[in-house]
Amino acid sequence: MRTQTLIITAALLLMTGVATGAFGAHGLKAHVGADMLATWHTAVLYQLTHALGLLALAGLQPHLNRRLASAAALFLLVGILIFSGSLYVLVLSGIRMLGAITPIGGVCFIIGWLLVALAAWRAPGSTGHR
Repeated sequence: MRTQTLIITAALLLMTGVATGAFGAHGLKAHVGADMLATWHTAVLYQLTHALGLLALAGLQPHLNRRLASAAALFLLVGILIFSGSLYVLVLSGIRMLGAITPIGGVCFIIGWLLVALAAWRAPGSTGHR
């Protein structure tokens, strides 16, 4: 993924993370129970955390294997969409079955961070470069 695209994507995810956090704190509080509000908070936290990770990945690109870094970015982005997205829809719709796909997003996060480590290990000039 191009650095500029990664920065724009991360910034937009951070912006929407702040907006969804505010919506949860002010708009949802009167409409859902404490358990669903906590679920919303988890979705916001993971979106913001991993969007910051994407932003950091953009800054680290010159020090990483480009192919692996791009794959890592893609897995982190898909993780945000599946993990946080499924939780947002679960809270808004009340369809608890949606929670069953949330772990797929978590697995994408794990793979993404593993790929970041591999991208650093295989970076040009590193001892793990191949």
